[in-house]
Amino acid sequence: MYLDEDTEHRSLVAALRARGVDVLSASEADMLGRTDEEHLAYAAAQGRVICTFNRGHFYRLHTRYLTEGKSHAGVIRAPQQRYSVGEYLRRLLRLIATRSAEEMRDQVEFLSAWG
Repeated sequence: MYLDEDTEHRSLVAALRARGVDVLSASEADMLGRTDEEHLAYAAAQGRVICTFNRGHFYRLHTRYLTEGKSHAGVIRAPQQRYSVGEYLRRLLRLIATRSAEEMRDQVEFLSAWG
């Protein structure tokens, strides 16, 4: 999983790692200040599902990727400041336990659906 700059919370990264999730943050990847296009391209090149609060723009990027015949590892769209870090963690873990990497390929999941 790759957390873009908007979703990058140290406590969330630490909690995911403590539960065995392979997660990389934008700051760890030296991707701070990059465009959304660059974040998605980076995540796709790394084979990582991207988790973002930037819901509308990433859906358009997802659609453009598919239209252009490109592939990505998946997009998780999360509502900003709607849940506590603990609730984000619970929902992400539920999604991870349910969807395989293959099932996530070229898909968009809404974290609000994983309550």
